[in-house]
Amino acid sequence: MALVEATTERIVEAEPERVYDALADYAGTRGRVLPEQFSEYEVREGGHGAGTLVHWKLQATSKRIRDCLFDVTEPTPGRLVETDRNSSLVTTWTVTPAGTGRSKVVTTTTWQGATGVGGFFERTFAPKGLNRIHDAVLASLAAEVEK
Repeated sequence: MALVEATTERIVEAEPERVYDALADYAGTRGRVLPEQFSEYEVREGGHGAGTLVHWKLQATSKRIRDCLFDVTEPTPGRLVETDRNSSLVTTWTVTPAGTGRSKVVTTTTWQGATGVGGFFERTFAPKGLNRIHDAVLASLAAEVEK
């Protein structure tokens, strides 16, 4: 199996603390900023930052739906890590300053991909699809915190 990685970033016109707080707010903001590819969103434990257990289904393509159950950790300030209990999927959200009143948000998702021809197509196309989904999340997050 080969490691597959998808990374998306965006500059947000809001202070890093405000952006990070919105990202860590699984009980409120996170559910509101998810695009149509996400369904069955449910906070099962916690609701803000580390210690949160959150579930959703992600429909990456018309035929590919992932049932995800994420444990959330905060290994360092400004960084949230979502580790899926159902697969090797790990998503890291990092918020850093990008000048006065601005933040840079980077999301990186990795997982162990398939082997063979299927793995080739997964490594080629899955990151692009996931980047589009995460770009929509970041655009919605920006709209939420830039109000």
